[in-house]
Amino acid sequence: MRKVILFMHVSLDGFVCGPNGEQDWMTMDDDEVGRYLVPDLQTTVDSILVGRVLYQGFASFWPTITNNPSIPPELADFANWMNTTPKIVFSNTLTTVGWQNARLAEADVATEIATLKQQPGGDMVVFGGAEFVASLARLDLIDEYRIKLEPIILGTGKALFKDVTERIRLTLTKAKSFDSGVVGLYYQVNRANQTTQTL
Repeated sequence: MRKVILFMHVSLDGFVCGPNGEQDWMTMDDDEVGRYLVPDLQTTVDSILVGRVLYQGFASFWPTITNNPSIPPELADFANWMNTTPKIVFSNTLTTVGWQNARLAEADVATEIATLKQQPGGDMVVFGGAEFVASLARLDLIDEYRIKLEPIILGTGKALFKDVTERIRLTLTKAKSFDSGVVGLYYQVNRANQTTQTL
């Protein structure tokens, strides 16, 4: 069965952006991180799941990158992958989407993802945004968490797990630290031993 993989920057205290969506704290200049984490996605993932807010940001950014001769080749390759990979957009307000290979979800998030998981194909990746990811985590729709743990405590912001009220047991499958201070963490959701417990 296809998996839903979350791939995201997270601060040490569990925030994915600042209170106003700030992302200036994320490590973006560590090429080693990209060389280690990105190829795993490109070899196994063939679909991108995205909410409205991040879709609009992505759709205005990634198509412009491939025409910029000054960007590094690996970024151009990733931009091409982002543009050509099928994208399913979850929105209650959008009526059309114009980005290459994008389409609107045909059902609510739980039903759509359940249907996608039963279809043939590779895994699906979610890059953000905060509200969309929080809803996926709350509904237990994420199968694997790939976290770029950033060496910073934000103190406030939009929390990755703010809507999660039940325990989600995870199994660490891979971990690597980088010179920038970022730690790459791979966790599989362990549903076999999932039980609801109260303190």
